[in-house]
Amino acid sequence: MEATGTDEVEKIKSKFMSAWNNMKYSWVLKTKTYFSRNSPVFLLGKCYHFKSDESGELSTEGSNFDKINTEISGNVEEFRKDFISRIWLTYREEFPQIKGSALTTDCGWGCTLRTGQMLLAQGLMLHFLGRAWVWPDALDIENSDSESWTAHTVKKLTASLEASLTAEREPKILSNHQERIRRNCGDGEMRNEVYHRKIISWFGDSPLAAFGLHQLIEYGKKSGKIAGDWYGPALVAHILSFVFVLRKAVEEARDPELQGVTVYVAQDCTVYSSDVIDRQCSFMDSGETDTKAVIILVPVRLGGERTNMDYLEFVKGILSLEYCVGIIGGKPKQSYYFAGFQDDSLIYMDPHYCQSFVDVSIKDFPLESFHCPSPKKMSFKKMDPSCTIGFYCRTVQDFEKASEEITKMLKSSSKEKYPLFTFVKGHSRDYDFASSPLHEENDLFSEDEKKRLKRFSTEEFVLL
Repeated sequence: MEATGTDEVEKIKSKFMSAWNNMKYSWVLKTKTYFSRNSPVFLLGKCYHFKSDESGELSTEGSNFDKINTEISGNVEEFRKDFISRIWLTYREEFPQIKGSALTTDCGWGCTLRTGQMLLAQGLMLHFLGRAWVWPDALDIENSDSESWTAHTVKKLTASLEASLTAEREPKILSNHQERIRRNCGDGEMRNEVYHRKIISWFGDSPLAAFGLHQLIEYGKKSGKIAGDWYGPALVAHILSFVFVLRKAVEEARDPELQGVTVYVAQDCTVYSSDVIDRQCSFMDSGETDTKAVIILVPVRLGGERTNMDYLEFVKGILSLEYCVGIIGGKPKQSYYFAGFQDDSLIYMDPHYCQSFVDVSIKDFPLESFHCPSPKKMSFKKMDPSCTIGFYCRTVQDFEKASEEITKMLKSSSKEKYPLFTFVKGHSRDYDFASSPLHEENDLFSEDEKKRLKRFSTEEFVLL
């Protein structure tokens, strides 16, 4: 009887917290992001020029775009379409209860998970859709003004509080998806639409989604983390533990479509080439070699207490590569997904926005809330030094080419200092480090990994 009472208290507490988070992370004041007309903009390896004879800045929102000539406007629209096509994963509320807790939202503690999901999603988009793909409906997403956002938030807060008091859940109303006229679509476009939806469904907020919140939390329990006490972006160990969770999730994904992708996590800022190639190549019973694409995750630190500006050019160089899948980073205590830059500012997607749960198992589920309508910018010097850089290589040849190119970039940016990370020939075991990443272990982390994580385990994560 006592246990039942405790459960009820936890459920009511969770409902009130959901109502509070709904207000805190949905009260969005419209802010414009300004881009210089005279500097190129890079987004995950693609370059866009907005240059015109007029001086000043232009915004990615509002009517400023209407004043630009046709040539420049076309480039701006191309950039917007490309940016909006990236998968945006944010806080959600009212999703199925997380096992072992009363939580039905990740507001306040799930930002690092969301940014990690976005990086992995970009890797899967490169794998299944290619970098040239853009969502045909991207420009149909329109930004609401601040007044409508505020009114919408008040309604949601009121409804959520009423549900908390009555212990009843508001009926779920999903926005109508604007269907295209499919009979005019070619086979290629139809195929891309299928993969577009499939990739998003892998990140759905349900227990069955391969890379959804529920699955990642189950893997995270092996490192001592529980729902509501997730990884804070301020410590490299927290991000390090999360990237191992991503690796494990990909390894154990049951969908046949995902068998052609693997994840490699760099050890101690070192990428061991033979370990990567071993992950990419496996021998089948027939004696033939089965080759997999690889997503390489490299946890690094861009300075001590603060980010060292000497690393700016290297970070810009990394984001200029088409096989870069972004950077998991942020400001202290806030995690962002960095996808591009202009001048000395980074372009990012922000997960700190509370949206309603979307059931991705239904046919033609609405896609709009999985695509960010406008980019945000942040000065590089405000970036927290702890981050994880991601790359995608489809073949062994792609990996070898990428390692050569990045090595040159690392050498030119090191300025007689130690490079951020290195590519080394051979296996990790050849250097007397932890066992090869190919070694199957019963636990999520090796003994050396556990020791590294334990050193940073005393700092508490502050809820946002």
